[in-house]
Amino acid sequence: MADILLAEDDDNLRYYLQRALERAGHKVVAAANGLEAEETLSFHRFDLVLTDVVMPEKGGIDLAKAARQFHPDIRVMFITGFSGVVLSEAEGMFGEATLLSKPFHLKELVIQVEKVLASSRR
Repeated sequence: MADILLAEDDDNLRYYLQRALERAGHKVVAAANGLEAEETLSFHRFDLVLTDVVMPEKGGIDLAKAARQFHPDIRVMFITGFSGVVLSEAEGMFGEATLLSKPFHLKELVIQVEKVLASSRR
């Protein structure tokens, strides 16, 4: 079981992602945007940040950078409806990060989360 911070601005998608991850045995704290998620980072330690790349107020890349400032060893995983080109500005810091392009199946999300978490245990 891992502690996961989920940041997704689409209410319906956030609900389904949280539910799928919880069914897989993870503890999930969900945030509606990057600012809300960043506040949570200041008082809770997470194993993984799962974030949408494009969100109002604070995007996923900025959230991931903030997460690494709080916890340098935190794992990061991005989800996006846009191409991976969006991440080019952050490749140096997040080159190892997994990117899931929307739409994706919830099973694929759980599989990728498990892979990311397993890679941190090596």
